[in-house]
Amino acid sequence: MFLRQFLSAGVLACALVSLTACVQYPTERQSVVDLRPQISFRFDAGDARLNEARVQVDGLDAGRLGDFMDGKGALRVLSGSHAIRVTLGADTLLNERAYLGDGVARPFNVK
Repeated sequence: MFLRQFLSAGVLACALVSLTACVQYPTERQSVVDLRPQISFRFDAGDARLNEARVQVDGLDAGRLGDFMDGKGALRVLSGSHAIRVTLGADTLLNERAYLGDGVARPFNVK
């Protein structure tokens, strides 16, 4: 009799343990939102020379113009006023100063 109660208690304990293993504990998901302003450029993508033009922000080289084409890529900068310049060799294709606030996505036209 004692053995039977012991076995039934053991089976009950195993059942309870297996049920608690099926419970999924709540999870917490955290993410960081990047609200830095974005700069992109609109230009004739058919002109291969324009892809190789250089982008400068506040006098610092940021990369190729083709890397920041509107709809495909963007350059993130800090909020504030910036001098944006696009050069191709000795030619200046764009020379603008703009204020960019948090969350702004600003495309510039390059001709």
